[in-house]
Amino acid sequence: MEKIKVGVIYGGRSGEHEISVRSAITVIEQIDKDKYDVLPIAITEQGSWLNPHDSLELLPSETQKLISNSVEKLPRASIALLGDTNYQGLTKIEINGGENRLSKLDVVFPVLHGTFGEDGTIQGLLEMADVPYVGCGVLASSCGMDKVVMKALFRDAGLQICEYVWFLRSEWERDEDVVIKQTEAKLGYPCFVKPANLGSSVGVSMANDRESLRAAIKLAAEYDRKIIIEEGLDMREIECAVIGNDEPRASLPGEYIIRDESKKFLDYTEKYSGTGNNEFIVPAPVSDELSAKIQKLAVNAFKAIDGSGLARVDFFLLNKTGALLVNEINTLPGLTSASGFPKMWAGSGLNFSQVVDALINLAIERHRDKSRNKTSF
Repeated sequence: MEKIKVGVIYGGRSGEHEISVRSAITVIEQIDKDKYDVLPIAITEQGSWLNPHDSLELLPSETQKLISNSVEKLPRASIALLGDTNYQGLTKIEINGGENRLSKLDVVFPVLHGTFGEDGTIQGLLEMADVPYVGCGVLASSCGMDKVVMKALFRDAGLQICEYVWFLRSEWERDEDVVIKQTEAKLGYPCFVKPANLGSSVGVSMANDRESLRAAIKLAAEYDRKIIIEEGLDMREIECAVIGNDEPRASLPGEYIIRDESKKFLDYTEKYSGTGNNEFIVPAPVSDELSAKIQKLAVNAFKAIDGSGLARVDFFLLNKTGALLVNEINTLPGLTSASGFPKMWAGSGLNFSQVVDALINLAIERHRDKSRNKTSF
């Protein structure tokens, strides 16, 4: 049986470039090589698309060996990438399958986090090129990326969320005091300042007073034109993974246990550097009743943005009242060895190879369903 050709796109012009590469490593290492022929396609931090030969250089040597045979048989000039300046308009990704024969990729796995990857931009490019791809579509990706729009959709779907304020970078630069007073009046301290369109805790800070709030906003404004500030809560952070299209299913929930109580939240370093200060536990230590509620709300949040493929939904479980708030949804969550998404499915009985297989099947299924739509009248 001929293998399914999968293009794995990673890197990207984003503050999460490094995490994207690490996620791609996991996907490439865990994908079933007997079933799939993998073609690596990297995007540099400056936004340049690399051919598969150069793309391999971004991966560790051990990972390169796993797919080098697929790449080495390709002439460097044989790959027509999306947006390649040597071609007019959009061109499907193609690989040279032999003399005078080109065969397109069967599916693309855009392992891209953050800007230009998780925000609907790469999804729109793939839609226009009519290429099946893993993950949420244009609408769900863009809405899931923008924390302000996301929360509006959650509220409309009847999901409980925390208090927050948001503003544009231009408003902050025009009058810092107005933004400070608005935040203090509605949220008080502590509060959490975030770029509205980024993940992996990049640009996120906790503010305990006016001075630290100013510093936190200035940092967030380096990464996005829109900033969101959320109230600080006495709570636990619970996560739940979702897979599916029209009938999504949720994993058992998981929870990061922070050993050093002086760390109020998991920043980028804590999440990915392996400091040993935190442990991700699956299932989360909650009752069966609460676990089922978390799974149900995760699916509801997924449907609220019209999700497809995969997502990770993050919750706040308030310590004093036991209330469960939906914080945010990540439409292309981290897939690294340290990430919660693969760990939650492993704890639910699916190893990551099976998860990748399911995601590819869902991508093909969704593309087939969308192909039924008429495009002329």
